[in-house]
Amino acid sequence: MGAHLERWGVPARKITELDWWQEASFKGLTFAATPSRHFSGRGLSDRMQTLWTSWVIQGEEDKIFFSGDSGYFEGFKAIGDKYGPFDLTLLESGQYNELWPNIHMMPEQTVQAHLDLQGKLLMPIHWRTFALAMHGWKEPIERVTAEAKKRCVPFTTPLIGEPVILDQKAPKRDWWR
Repeated sequence: MGAHLERWGVPARKITELDWWQEASFKGLTFAATPSRHFSGRGLSDRMQTLWTSWVIQGEEDKIFFSGDSGYFEGFKAIGDKYGPFDLTLLESGQYNELWPNIHMMPEQTVQAHLDLQGKLLMPIHWRTFALAMHGWKEPIERVTAEAKKRCVPFTTPLIGEPVILDQKAPKRDWWR
């Protein structure tokens, strides 16, 4: 991955490459590269040449999990056991298909992943930017919020760019309706 960034003009001194379960610190934050279930590659010749990853981001007070693209897998529980509980989980919930279980989660699996991670507040991501799957635009958020309500999981649905401050009331309104 570092070689790609260097070709794009990023100086090598600004690149840190990590394997799964490795950590690096920067300006008071610790970043841990954690597994996800997907594939890597940007072209026909580089498939599966680098790791795909999720991230644990830990500050002095708060801990966040960012899934990136991922199918549901037992690794969420392992990450939760090692790093949890999380104040906020940003978990993909969109662009899914039952034929793609290894790369994208169904909305109900998003809620289960949040529970596996020992999350406190769930923020569904990856559902409102791109249209890669055949489901309706609102379907992912409707399904994930219904499942979160059913399982008593606190969630937030901010507008794109709206701040979420963890120790304050998180935005939760059905703005997409």
